[in-house]
Amino acid sequence: MALLVQTLEEYKATVHRTTPARAAELVARLVPKRESAYVIVPPGLPDDLLKLVGCRIERESADLTARRLDTFGSVITGCALAIAETGTIVLDAEPDQGSRKLTLVPDHHICIVYEQQIVGSVPQAIARLSPTRPMTWISGPSASSDIELNRVEGVHGPRHLDVLVVATT
Repeated sequence: MALLVQTLEEYKATVHRTTPARAAELVARLVPKRESAYVIVPPGLPDDLLKLVGCRIERESADLTARRLDTFGSVITGCALAIAETGTIVLDAEPDQGSRKLTLVPDHHICIVYEQQIVGSVPQAIARLSPTRPMTWISGPSASSDIELNRVEGVHGPRHLDVLVVATT
């Protein structure tokens, strides 16, 4: 777990360690507290993680358009697994993660990683993933460089990535 936290932080993700009993409280603290705050979540994200969030929450539906998705400031998802060595979170469109577009449009992604989902290396991850599922591999907040090597954030996904690492012991 320590290596995952270190590599995620090197990629400028904000990492929070928590326990199952405190996860909902932490999620609530990370969601903006403005009246206009609007959060989108995948259909299979457990309700108990959202019970303390104090703003409007909407579940992803099949008719969600990119234009509509652009009205949400934050997305909260689970993950398929996380790779400690590379600081990479892998999403594979399971019900707690939603569709690929769900995590590419909102500016803030809160991702919940359980300790048992952490693997050490890319080969270990590949062995656990299904090649038939659509995958999104995330290594920190979205960033790109222009031709002059000026770093630009938020071009191809969320500018802010909060990762909750939930210890199970």
